[in-house]
Amino acid sequence: MAYIIPFVLFVFVLLLLSRKRKKEQPKSFPVHWHEILLKRVSFYKKRTKEQQQVFQKRMMLFLNEINIEAVQFELEELDTILIAASAVIPVFGFKEWHYNNLSTVLIYPDYFDENLSFDADVQGRKIAGLVGTGRFKNQMILSRKALHHGFTNATDKGNTAIHEFVHLLDNTDGMTDGIPERLLEHQYIAPWLVLMHKEMEAINNDASDIRSYGGTSQTEFFAVASEYFFERPDLFKRKHPELYEMLSRCFTPAEA
Repeated sequence: MAYIIPFVLFVFVLLLLSRKRKKEQPKSFPVHWHEILLKRVSFYKKRTKEQQQVFQKRMMLFLNEINIEAVQFELEELDTILIAASAVIPVFGFKEWHYNNLSTVLIYPDYFDENLSFDADVQGRKIAGLVGTGRFKNQMILSRKALHHGFTNATDKGNTAIHEFVHLLDNTDGMTDGIPERLLEHQYIAPWLVLMHKEMEAINNDASDIRSYGGTSQTEFFAVASEYFFERPDLFKRKHPELYEMLSRCFTPAEA
């Protein structure tokens, strides 16, 4: 039986949770989280000790500013850790970053459909994550199952939570269109468009190892390619050197 949150109630919950950003000082990083991150998050494991300390501070800043709420299950510590790590990974190359277009992350226990209902046998399209628009603006919804899967499969090239946070980065110029105008210097925008459409054509001709969803639109290409970039950087660099260089410019700007 599907678990369904009535639409009116769901909107009320979102409005209730969309509180102003917290003003208190971020809490201290729990020492035992370090071992959990080493075990679960390869990006963190590959950083130097100094970089790991920066990563820890960024996680706590994110958790101080953004609400995380579980829907019909009790939020566990690991859920919080993985969400915060997902948020930090794509912006780690920046000196400072605040997700000004996000107030709340809602975690569903499983995949969900367009009606935001979920059970073990969701009919139609299974959605792993989305960033809300309209009355759901500044909200992110993630499947807990997809969140954990993104950090347990070491051989795949995907991570749902990173994917959704990249959508938020894409949206910083006011449009979620796969053109990271706030991340790339102006002279690289045209080359990015050429390269992106070349890679999308390869995907749609079954001539690329980038996930097929990346061929559906510019928006999804940017997010899917970014997942690959962060999850399997060495493989990505070997298979897609031009794209790797371009995404490096996005996520590790020269002034950082």
